[in-house]
Amino acid sequence: MKDGGDWDVKWQVWARRGDQMTELKPEQGYGAGFRFTSDSQWLVRMQKTGSGEQDLFLYHVENGAFVNATKKSLSDLAWDYFHSRPDTRSMKLDYHISANLMKGTEDGYRWLGVDWPNNRYLLISLSGEMDKHPKNVAVKGLADWKCRYDLQTGKFDVPKMFAKGNAQALNWEIKR
Repeated sequence: MKDGGDWDVKWQVWARRGDQMTELKPEQGYGAGFRFTSDSQWLVRMQKTGSGEQDLFLYHVENGAFVNATKKSLSDLAWDYFHSRPDTRSMKLDYHISANLMKGTEDGYRWLGVDWPNNRYLLISLSGEMDKHPKNVAVKGLADWKCRYDLQTGKFDVPKMFAKGNAQALNWEIKR
């Protein structure tokens, strides 16, 4: 943590692998959580960015040190994928925008009953809310829409096992 004065606190994240120390950019105003794949070649940083909001950053080991694995954050890539789909492209979310890494990176998500190769996939859950609605009606939003990121190809997909849950996630409401 470094304090720039006037409570302008920035958190720095450093990873050590052997004798190599690497700062994992970017600096942020909040603390973060971390998950490694079981082979310790991939690291996901779960970065809180505000009230109810979170980003994901992906790092990979190259030449013995962790480096950014993607030019954009993993969460931005997941949202780009979400908005590229015909069934989701018109959904505009205003606040509590969050990308979450689902548990299971260390064992290939076996708890879901799948037999995927270890260290191959990351499962991401997207959520958010829309503020553009009449007063005294339900807040519309997105709750727990899931996709899968392939670490080998750098591509997203939605396994069939998530189809029903994703359809329900698009119709989420909170009564006020």
